Amino acid sequence: MRAPIRCGRWLRIGVAGASTLAFPALAAAAEFDGGSLSPLWGLPFAGILLSIALLPLLAPSFWHHHYGKVSAAWSLAFLLPFGLIYGAPQAGAQLVHALVAEYIPFIILLTALFAVAGGIHIRGNLRGSAGLNTAILAIGAVLASLMGTTGASMLLIRPLIRANDDRKHKVHVVVFFIFIVSNVGGSLTPLGDPPLFLGFLKGVDFFWTAKNIFPDTLFVVGALLALFYALDRWYFRHEGVTPFDPTPDTGGIGFDGAVNFWLLGGVLFLVLLSGVWKSPLGFDIHGTWVGLPGLVRDVGLVALTLLSLKLTAPKVHADNQFGWGPMAEVAKLFAGIFLTIVPVIAMLKAGLHGPFGAIVSAVTRPDGQPDPAMYFWATGILSSFLDNAPTYLVFFNTAGGDPQALMTTYATTLAAISAGAVFMGANTYIGNAPNLMVKAIAESRGVRMPSFFGYMLWSGAILIPLFILTTFIFFR
Repeated sequence: MRAPIRCGRWLRIGVAGASTLAFPALAAAAEFDGGSLSPLWGLPFAGILLSIALLPLLAPSFWHHHYGKVSAAWSLAFLLPFGLIYGAPQAGAQLVHALVAEYIPFIILLTALFAVAGGIHIRGNLRGSAGLNTAILAIGAVLASLMGTTGASMLLIRPLIRANDDRKHKVHVVVFFIFIVSNVGGSLTPLGDPPLFLGFLKGVDFFWTAKNIFPDTLFVVGALLALFYALDRWYFRHEGVTPFDPTPDTGGIGFDGAVNFWLLGGVLFLVLLSGVWKSPLGFDIHGTWVGLPGLVRDVGLVALTLLSLKLTAPKVHADNQFGWGPMAEVAKLFAGIFLTIVPVIAMLKAGLHGPFGAIVSAVTRPDGQPDPAMYFWATGILSSFLDNAPTYLVFFNTAGGDPQALMTTYATTLAAISAGAVFMGANTYIGNAPNLMVKAIAESRGVRMPSFFGYMLWSGAILIPLFILTTFIFFR
């Protein structure tokens, strides 16, 4: 049992939504028995993952113009056979649930954060030295647990790229940004990353993660910052900068579009409100319950998005090189991911007797006790390729699902599940929504980001050894 770190206890502010600072809560409606499914139902999901990985390399022009159609094709490859075998009503229920309970709130929140953060321009020509870059990554790690990985990523990625636009080598800067700000930094509160929010809704105390995985987070973030500083300093000393700096010198550092800070506060308020406000009112949409608090949150987020676009001066968007391309890419690809993942999650939820029973049995010791190290890796590996929020729930329930027991007797197991879901979202571009958004923004600013597998070479060389050390230090 992991000894909790002493610290004051805060009110359980329904952190509700800020969780969603990357993902909405999952509804229980429209579920079906995944134990009877064949693993072949996972092929459409594997297909869309391979498409994201291979087509940008093998057919870049085709992918650039038709990735939305590819995503739709794989969605239909699941939905049409499912409808023929299990009936149109069941297929319709799965489609409605994936869209209404998960995808639409997810995209509305990401769009609001993308628009509001895109309306804040950090003015000034920061110099991308190793020290400054490391400081920005450290600040982003702190902000990620306060405003979510999506909010922190969208706020800081543009000024970081601008600060390094005269550097010859800057791919590593964006890669480490994804590691630290878009993933690991969001591990301390339910506001930071969706899996922790779902744990909060299940009864895990608001400050439990901060008290129990703070050492883990500090170790991984600290190690990544140290590695980044050493690597960035080496690049800077050996390669230097280009003769021409695209960003002109300015008299100081400041903010344009500061009204968006207030709108960002509105986003946080709405998502928090949707967690604290309990109401029996709502609508049943083909088996999926849409509660009034969630509906008010989503309508309010749309209003804040439009208000940001209205109030932000065109010059601020121009200075940020703001465009909807990155958001469109995430929206189209995740529509396919959210739908094709339905049978995969159902099969995992079937537990020991389901098609993926070997995965579930692998996390249990011979004496029947949970194995924290295996929970860390099983949750983490699946979170690298599946969505980390439902993956967290699967292993939360596999470990017993009793929050009081998991916070005390099995605290190390719950810490392993939490850390695995959040940390290992950094292993691939699809592990967490901000990863793809940061990649798209970087590419739109001229940074030649690694391919899907190229990025995995970075994560495999840097993150996997760190996670192995984390296992031996914290989860034995």
